[in-house]
Amino acid sequence: MVRRTKPVRVVEAVRRAEVRLPPLRPFEGGEYGGELRPDGDYDGVEFRDLDLGGQDGGGALFMDCAVTGCAIDGTRLVRARFVDSVLTEPRGVGTDLAEASLRDVEVVDARLGGVQLHGGVLERVVVRGGKIDYVNLRKARLRDVVFEGCVLVEPDFGQASLERVEFRDCVVRGADFTGVRMTDVDLRDAAELDIARGIERLAGAVISPSQLMELAPAFAAQVGVRVAGAGE
Repeated sequence: MVRRTKPVRVVEAVRRAEVRLPPLRPFEGGEYGGELRPDGDYDGVEFRDLDLGGQDGGGALFMDCAVTGCAIDGTRLVRARFVDSVLTEPRGVGTDLAEASLRDVEVVDARLGGVQLHGGVLERVVVRGGKIDYVNLRKARLRDVVFEGCVLVEPDFGQASLERVEFRDCVVRGADFTGVRMTDVDLRDAAELDIARGIERLAGAVISPSQLMELAPAFAAQVGVRVAGAGE
């Protein structure tokens, strides 16, 4: 009799966000007016095809909200909180989300550049599709986060904490992992993985054999090993 043993997980699975939105009311008009308000309280609101660029929603709470096709160039959302919400096709440059909190949030097909998310907290967040350039996640805390089918160009994770984070079928170029702390970070299914700085901080992550071969020169350089053929 052959006993079948259960496969052992090499990394703990991410607890994925599952967002189910209630019926929503539009943002335009009514008690909300035409612009975001600092420390505003938005519950069950739909923001659709709006230009929110340059507005100030610092400290606002967005609960059970849908933000769809909105421009957020230079929008100030410092310390804003997004809970049980879906952001679809947000686009903009220089959006300020410093110290913002995202919990049970889906971000779909984003087109963003220079987003400031340093000091932020992301918990049960899925970033699916789209392209995000130069996102600043320094000192941020990410727990149960999935980057799926997206392109991340020069993301800065400096001194961030990553726990149960998965990069699935996404492109990661020029990542900065300086001073990062990783626990159960799964990089095996990344379509492309390029680490510019902080390769020595991959303790707590799992990579595939092929990725190990691709990263071997960087690992060798980190420990001071020179690689040369015989007779060179």
